[in-house]
Amino acid sequence: MAELIYVTGPARSGKSAHAVARATAWGDGVAFVATYRVDPTDAEMADRVRRHRAERPPAWRTLEAPDDVAAALTALAPPPAGVLFDSTVLWTAARFERNDDAILDDWSDLLVQLRALPCPVLIVGDEVGWGPVPMEPAVRRFRDLVGWIGQRTAAAAAEAWLMVAGCPVRLK
Repeated sequence: MAELIYVTGPARSGKSAHAVARATAWGDGVAFVATYRVDPTDAEMADRVRRHRAERPPAWRTLEAPDDVAAALTALAPPPAGVLFDSTVLWTAARFERNDDAILDDWSDLLVQLRALPCPVLIVGDEVGWGPVPMEPAVRRFRDLVGWIGQRTAAAAAEAWLMVAGCPVRLK
């Protein structure tokens, strides 16, 4: 059973950099699961993706937004030495047109599958609900979904970390 590590925090808190630094200890055999599907019309996001790619060791294998994450990881040969999944927010956004129960059930199923891998798994999440309650129903729904996914991930994880201003704070 895989050791599951969860790293969460607000935007620009250093989550991804911390996750990459942790996963680097697993060597060159890391599989990076990128959950964002690149939109060629969004130059700013394309630049973010470029910067994130540059932060990762070149030997790592990247799986770009696979629909079935567990199957894509299982198909890798050789098997990965570790998995870095970045991020739960973009994974949720890609499924937002589905109903809440289906999204949460899919996440719970994916957690079970990730924990069954024979290597450590580090999941990056986001804290999006620390401000006022949004006025828009869709934004409230998204915030709630991300919060519930974060709770499920932290509960399943052996370690949970909160990044604040580039500093990791151990939660469990």
